[in-house]
This record gives sequence, C-alpha cells and structure tokens, in this order.
Amino acid sequence: MKVYYHDNTAEDQRLDHDSGIEVPAEAVANLGVLAYNFTGPSALDNVDALALSRDYKNRDVITISPVSMGDVYEEKVKTFYKEHLHEDEEIRYIVEGEGFFDVRDGQDRWVRLKMDAGDLIILPAGIYHRFSTTSTNYIKAMRLFKDEPKWTPLPRPCDDNQYRVEYLQSIKAN
Repeated sequence: MKVYYHDNTAEDQRLDHDSGIEVPAEAVANLGVLAYNFTGPSALDNVDALALSRDYKNRDVITISPVSMGDVYEEKVKTFYKEHLHEDEEIRYIVEGEGFFDVRDGQDRWVRLKMDAGDLIILPAGIYHRFSTTSTNYIKAMRLFKDEPKWTPLPRPCDDNQYRVEYLQSIKAN
C-alpha cells in the first residue's frame, strides 16, 4: 500500500494526486487507521481471523466498475468520493483491482492510501474519509460488518457527532 499526501488539485479523483510526500506508517497508525496486506493461499484465513478477533459477523463483496454497475457507475463513484464519516468502524479488503481511500489527518490534510489486491484497511468510526476507484475503474472489495450490512455516510460537517468527538479525542491521545 502506498501512502502519501494528496496534492489537493481538483483534477479527476481517479488520478494518483501524489504530492510526492510519503506518509509514514506510524503517522497513519496514529490516525487510528490500521493497514494490512494479506496475499497468498492463507489470505482469506487471515481476513477471517481478523474478522473474528474484531467480532465481525457479516460480509459481502462488491464490484465497482462500469461493467458491473452500468449507467450508475459515474454517479456512485462521485457519491463515494464525497467527504463523510461513519458511526461504525469500516473494514475493506481488496480482492481484485485497486482504489484510493483518502483520510483526514490531524491538520485536516488529505492522506491518500492507494490500495491494491491483498490490502486490508480498517478506518475508525468518526474519521472523515472518501473513496475512489483509480483510473482503471475497477475494484472488487470485501466489506466486513459487525452486524447486518449497512453503509450510512454522514456528510461533513458533522463535528458535533458523538463518534467524531470520540475519534478526535482518541487521536489527541497519540
């Protein structure tokens, strides 16, 4: 997984937007973001073990591409790219393809995580983030859920949200 600061240009969200400034793994961890890479024959066993350890009971697999989504693809990708937070932890495992997760750091800068097949990310509840496919326009991802699958984005600003407040307190402790 490549991690760097987003260059903040307004060009197509599916471009790399690599500012040339890498973000160290420790800085990403200090944001509460956990990143793993599970490849090879035991990859799904590792995902299963992680899910079990975090009490995740449900999962689904989503394919995001013009072929799989048809005419709604462009609209959906733009929706995913709108800055938001969730009140639940978000776990995504990349099965095939590639995509970007952008998260806000403590100084409100975008940190871009370029994820490829085998990468798994855990975003804490309350972190502002967004997602986009890359210019390949293809990603197949496993989404893990503690209970029934749901995806409820709360658009920024929602700084008074309990989960946002708790998240900010947790990263100040780091």
